[in-house]
Order: sequence, then C-alpha cells, then structure tokens
Amino acid sequence: MKKIYVILGIIFCQNIQAQDLSKSINDVSNKTQTELINWRRHFHEFPELSNREYNTGKYIADYLNSLGLEVKYPIAKTGVLAILKGGKPGPNIGLRADIDALPVLERTPVSFASKVKAEYNGQQVNVMHACGHDAHTAILMATAKALKAMQKK
Repeated sequence: MKKIYVILGIIFCQNIQAQDLSKSINDVSNKTQTELINWRRHFHEFPELSNREYNTGKYIADYLNSLGLEVKYPIAKTGVLAILKGGKPGPNIGLRADIDALPVLERTPVSFASKVKAEYNGQQVNVMHACGHDAHTAILMATAKALKAMQKK
C-alpha cells in the first residue's frame, strides 16, 4: 500500500492516465477556488510567529481530519502531518508548506489585513504573512482536498 506523507499537507501517488488526472484536477480546483481564497485570507488575517502557530496548526489539522486523512498533530510543537494512502504499492511523495509569519507591520489596505501583535525579542511587534506562507498553506490544503477526491482505494 502506498503511503504519502505531507508536512502541512498531503502526499499521494496513484496510477492514472494524464488526461484523466488533468480533468480531475481541474474539476476539483474549480470547486475549491472559493475555499482556497478564504483559507488564504484567514491565515493572512491571523498570522502567528514561528513555533507559536498553535491556532494555525489546529485549523489545518481540523480541516485535514474532516477530509478523512490520517492526521498527526502536533509534530515538533505546531506542525501537522497528514497521510493519504493510495490503493497500490509505489513510491511515497511528500508535500510541505511553512506556516509561520514574520514580525512585520501590515500596510496592505485589505479587509483581511493582519492586526496581530506578538512579543518578539522582548518587544511587542506587528505580525504578518509577508512572504507567502499563507498562500502556500492554503494551496496545500486545496491540494489535499483534490488528492482525497481522486483517491483510489
């Protein structure tokens, strides 16, 4: 049996025709677009500094559990591991995303801008996702959903 490990995401591999895979991915992607946008905005609005991503990790773990994945949380304090097994033996694949934010002031005039502050080096600082981890994590959650939808037992 294939095992796929995903750090903050999911790992999956199965034998499937390329045209079938492309159609499946497009179908699931179209159905997941609004969720993906909402996840990214949620992570952007509620960032957490490295090794303090307790709410973020729980949010991800809860969602991956809802998909029916085998989820291990927490790993290394705030990490999430999800396993999606395929129906045939073969190589394992791993996907990962970072979830930490940076001590940076948000200057973006959007409704989901971060207003979070946290202690960093003994000072209160603003916190935001300034390098894309919010998007990476949302994309990996959508990937998990797509792979689960295409899973063959």
